[in-house]
Amino acid sequence: MPTLFFADMAVTTANPWRDLGRFFWGVATPDFFSTSGLWTAIIRTLAFAFTGVALGSVSGFLLALIYRHRLVKTFCAFIRAIHELFWALIFLQFFGFHPLTGVLAIAIPYAGIFAKVYSEILDEADPAPRTLLHSRTGVVSSFLYARIPDCWDQLRTYTAYRLECGLRSSAILGFVGLPTIGFHLEATFSQGFYSQAGALLILFYLIIATIPLWVRPRVLPLYVLAAPFFLGDGLPIVWGNVVRFFTEDIVPAPIRHHEGFSALMAWGRDLLVNDALPGIWNTVILTQIALVATGLLALLLFPLISEHFGGRVRRTSGHVFLVIMRSTPEYILAYVLLQLWGPSMLPAVVALALHNGGIIGHLIGRQSTGIRLRPDAPVGINRYAYELVPRVYRSFLAFLFYRWEIIMRETAILGILGVSTLGFYIDSAIQNIRFDRALVLILITACLNIGIDALSRFIRSRLALQTMPTC
Repeated sequence: MPTLFFADMAVTTANPWRDLGRFFWGVATPDFFSTSGLWTAIIRTLAFAFTGVALGSVSGFLLALIYRHRLVKTFCAFIRAIHELFWALIFLQFFGFHPLTGVLAIAIPYAGIFAKVYSEILDEADPAPRTLLHSRTGVVSSFLYARIPDCWDQLRTYTAYRLECGLRSSAILGFVGLPTIGFHLEATFSQGFYSQAGALLILFYLIIATIPLWVRPRVLPLYVLAAPFFLGDGLPIVWGNVVRFFTEDIVPAPIRHHEGFSALMAWGRDLLVNDALPGIWNTVILTQIALVATGLLALLLFPLISEHFGGRVRRTSGHVFLVIMRSTPEYILAYVLLQLWGPSMLPAVVALALHNGGIIGHLIGRQSTGIRLRPDAPVGINRYAYELVPRVYRSFLAFLFYRWEIIMRETAILGILGVSTLGFYIDSAIQNIRFDRALVLILITACLNIGIDALSRFIRSRLALQTMPTC
């Protein structure tokens, strides 16, 4: 691919294989008792996830009911285009390390995501039951008794999936200082305590993998009601900081200092040339490389869980491997690889490809299992290349293009780790207390994500792929 010529893919650490070996040894010999506050961090990770996802799902459902209006669609597209970590960085500036920062950082973008998906599920509901109701049946009753039951399984399944995503989002909020698993992972890893870091990762995988066992419909309301009480107190909110942030901090400096139009143009030109354009260029380059790597990896991985290849032991091992891949947040994986390989685009590409490739590979593998082959079907590589890949290829493309905008969001946020995407320039502006520049760059990131999402939907429609791929 031509984009590889513009990407920095170097490994800059002195002995990356030794460091990688130390990391895997730490995972193999986890220390579950040395990290102080570990169990508190796990409880707060769960509390942020449940509270944020619950608030986002309720808000998203209400927005889904009026999603047909262009203004609502635009609003939802905007709030979901900004990554949870960017929202957290914004709220940190005026709420500080208060639980409200983490809850809103998850709830706001998730509300936009829920609104989009819920509205598509409701629109695809079978209209036949509504025709059987009495003519005097009210709109609310018709909705509750004829529309919701038809969609309930899809709504419940997607909400459960979003809860898993919420746990990953909650974990990485620790990298900006909130008391979740990510905070302890960064602290232990930066000090070289790989056994403690391994314990944190293993516990996180167990939480994700066992969600069907401990998140049951009967106890879910109890979790949601109890979660806010385990968020912790944090520091009190100084409302004067909130007012100052919106009235002074985010106002462009030339306007704030009454320097005139020419100074504002110079400020905008400097922001565009030195921050926005380099950030956009690197974000797009990294996104495209990661997208292609994700597709190649997904095609290679789906046979691991397909019943048309290997036996039960191999498929079980494949399931475990893909669960680990798709359960590890890209941000955490990129952070680990950056520590091992040094700052370049390579750790980011590998992290994005492993996570998204694991998700698509899992979905395509499940779909391929449902394909019936003729008795004389070829075996081995011929079965893979000529029987299964052509029959799952359209679904594969639908999933890949659907993940395109998600990969773009993650690419931008990985800049906080030192990769020179838009997130790098946003984080630098915040560190230098230049919130006006940071806000403009965040808005540019949102517009870029909205553009990629629109392009992805256009390509899927032209190729007659599913608008919302499901499996």
